[in-house]
Amino acid sequence: MIFCILGVSCQQSKRNEIENSMEKTSKDYIRAIPGNDGPLDLDLVKRGEVLIAYADCYDCHRTENRSKGPAFQDIAKRYPVQQVYMDHLARKIINGSTGAWGYPVMDPHPNVSMKEAQTMASFILSLKNK
Repeated sequence: MIFCILGVSCQQSKRNEIENSMEKTSKDYIRAIPGNDGPLDLDLVKRGEVLIAYADCYDCHRTENRSKGPAFQDIAKRYPVQQVYMDHLARKIINGSTGAWGYPVMDPHPNVSMKEAQTMASFILSLKNK
């Protein structure tokens, strides 16, 4: 009986050690997509910031630190400032996203228009070097 308890305790300790190691590794690594950054329209960026402030984005995201979802700065580090990636992020905002940043998945926002979502994405991408 004592050997069973010791065995379970050792297994749990090893499992916690592995999970902590994996957590540190996954948080420190952002796979950046190669590409040159293009210009951003500052008026569009400001409108995007306002749209995000009034949406439910901050329920799951923060600017600098991961919350339920990735930090906006981490998203900006992954994607080059190019229209194709603004469109890509806009579709993720509207349709939701699964697996790009692990769990939990991002809920869809079908009431956000493509133009609004692109504007939000421009604000997110503006945070790359902050």
